[in-house]
Amino acid sequence: MNVYVVSDFHLKFKEAQIDLERREKVINFLDSIQDKADMLVLNGDIFDLWFVWNDFIIKNYFPVLIKLFQLRLKGVRIVFIAGNHDFWFKNFLTDTMGIEVYREDFFEIIDGVKTFISHGDKYTTNDLRYQIFRKMIRNKFMMWLFGSLHPNLALKIGSNMSRSSRKKQIAKNELNKREQGLIKFAKEKLKVVDRVILGHSHLPKIEHYKNGTYANAGDWITHFSYLQITNGKIELLFYK
Repeated sequence: MNVYVVSDFHLKFKEAQIDLERREKVINFLDSIQDKADMLVLNGDIFDLWFVWNDFIIKNYFPVLIKLFQLRLKGVRIVFIAGNHDFWFKNFLTDTMGIEVYREDFFEIIDGVKTFISHGDKYTTNDLRYQIFRKMIRNKFMMWLFGSLHPNLALKIGSNMSRSSRKKQIAKNELNKREQGLIKFAKEKLKVVDRVILGHSHLPKIEHYKNGTYANAGDWITHFSYLQITNGKIELLFYK
């Protein structure tokens, strides 16, 4: 089995030139795996903000959505796990795109390896303020309220929210803080699974412990990294 795991593309709905270039790089990557992949795991923060209204989708995401749909037509199984930027799911991805959506975690035995995959923001236990915010923002009432606004106004509000979040992600001490929480969680989870794969920290790595492996897919802002699992063996790779 050939499985690709990516996270933290942070594709923007309002794009500067650097965002356009990153989007093209993502599309080229998806093209490169279409005849190789059995499964693609989108492990959160693929989009800088995700929302679908009853009759509208965000137009700047359309080129990437087309590529994902083409992968599905090729027979690639696609799994999308919610991140801290893309979690307001309705039925567009599942019913229209044929993508499996998981709001928290994904577990599967892949080539005999018990594999747990999650974006990881839920497990940064050393970030209490964010955990409180996370529960508030994922409330169904907040989703309804956002969806009741005109899309232009909603996206303007969403842009401000994403901008604040990105500033936090860039800070090195914040990344290290997140990574410490993720590693702590992974070591505990490895008591019951063989492999833990996370994202969120933007720090690509594979670490082997006595009872299993922790891997992080990194990001596509700085590293352009991804994980590839082939016949149970996991590798950290970088797209050029």
